[in-house]
Amino acid sequence: MSTALSPRRELWLLITLAGIQFTNILDFMIMMPLGPALTALFQISDAQFGMLVSAYTLAAGASGLAASTYIDRFDRKRLLMVLYGLFALSTLACGLAPTYGSLMAARIAAGIFGGVLSALSQTIVGDVIPYERRGRAMGVVMTSFSVSTVAGVPLGLFLAAHFGWHLPFILIAALSVVLMVFAHLSMPSLSDHVAAQVHSSSWSRIRDVVVDRNHQQAFVFSALLMFAGFTVIPYITIYMQANVGMRADQVPYIYLCGGVATLLTARVIGRLADGWGKFKTFRVMAAIVLLPMLAITQLEQVAMGWVLLVSTLFFVCMSGRMIPGMAMLTSAANPALRGTFMTLNSAVQSAAMGLAALVGGYIISRDSAGLVQNYGWAAIVGGCASLLTIVVGARLRLHQAAVPVFK
Repeated sequence: MSTALSPRRELWLLITLAGIQFTNILDFMIMMPLGPALTALFQISDAQFGMLVSAYTLAAGASGLAASTYIDRFDRKRLLMVLYGLFALSTLACGLAPTYGSLMAARIAAGIFGGVLSALSQTIVGDVIPYERRGRAMGVVMTSFSVSTVAGVPLGLFLAAHFGWHLPFILIAALSVVLMVFAHLSMPSLSDHVAAQVHSSSWSRIRDVVVDRNHQQAFVFSALLMFAGFTVIPYITIYMQANVGMRADQVPYIYLCGGVATLLTARVIGRLADGWGKFKTFRVMAAIVLLPMLAITQLEQVAMGWVLLVSTLFFVCMSGRMIPGMAMLTSAANPALRGTFMTLNSAVQSAAMGLAALVGGYIISRDSAGLVQNYGWAAIVGGCASLLTIVVGARLRLHQAAVPVFK
C-alpha cells in the first residue's frame, strides 16, 4: 500500500513526522541526563532512577499491544492528532509533578501515548515512501534524534539547572501543541488502509502478524536492536559525573557534540543504506558500535576532548545502526498488516528498552566512594545483543526487495 505524494509534499510530511518525533524523543531522553539531579532530589537509588526510565518504555510496550487492535482501523492522521494531544498533556503532568510517585505516574502516561506515536510515524513512512527511498526517508525522520541531542537536551539541561527540572517538560508540552497545529495543516489524510480491514477483526490481524515467521524474526531483531544500547545509555550522565569527574554544566556538551555529529551523518548513512544495501550498512555499524560502547564505560578522569571524542563516536554508531535497522523493519512487514506490525513492534522495542535499563541498573553499583562499578559489564551485555542483531537480521526477508537481505 502506498499513497503517492509530490516530492515537495513528501518532504513536508517527513519534516512534520520528524518534528513530532523530536518532542517524543526529547521527552524520553531528557530524563537520562537529569539522573544525578533526580536521584539527589528524591533521595532515590540508581536502580530506582532506572525504574523511572523503564516506566516510560514498559508503559509504551503495553500500550503498543493494545493499539495493535485498533491502529489499522483509523485514518493515520486523525489517530496521530489524538495521541499527540494526549502525549502533550502527559508531558505537562511530568513538568507539574511534585514527588517521585507522581512523576512515575506521569511518565507511565507519557509512555502510553509516546510509544504508539513512534510506531504510527514509522508506519506512515512505510505506507507513503517507496522501498527504494525508504532509507533516506528514515534518515530524515531520525534526524529528530540528532536535533533533540544537539538543541533539545543541552537547552533542557540549561533550563533545568537555572529554573528547575520541571521547566523542560512544560516547554516540551507547549512545543507539542504548536507542532500539533502544524501537523493538522500540513499532513494529508491517510485512510486507504482502512478499507482493507473492514472484513477482518483486530484479533485476526494480530494473529496474522504473529504467526508469520518473517515477522517473528523481525520482532527478535527489533528487541535486540534496542536492548543493545539501553543497558548503557541511561547511565552515561551518572557515570560521567561520578567516575570521569565532569561537572553538571559540562554534561550538555556530550549531547551537543553527539547530536551535531549524528545530524551530519544520519542522511549520509541513509543514502548509503539505499545505495550499498540496508543489511550491509547495518552489519558494519552494528559491529563498529562495540568499540565506543566499551570505551565509554571504561573512561577515567581524562581530558574533556577525549570524553567528547568517545561519546560522539558512540552516538554516531548507535544512530548509524538504527537508520538501516528501522528501514529493514518497516520493509520486513507485510504491507497489508504494516500498521499492526509496527504497533506490535513498538511494544517489543519499548519492552526491550525497559528491560535493558533495568538490567543495566542492577548490573552497576556504587562503591564506598560513590564511584559507579561494573559499568563495563553492562556494555558487554549490550555488545552481545548487538552482535546477535547481525545474525538475526541476515534471516529477514524484505518486502519489495527481490532477494533476501543477506545476499
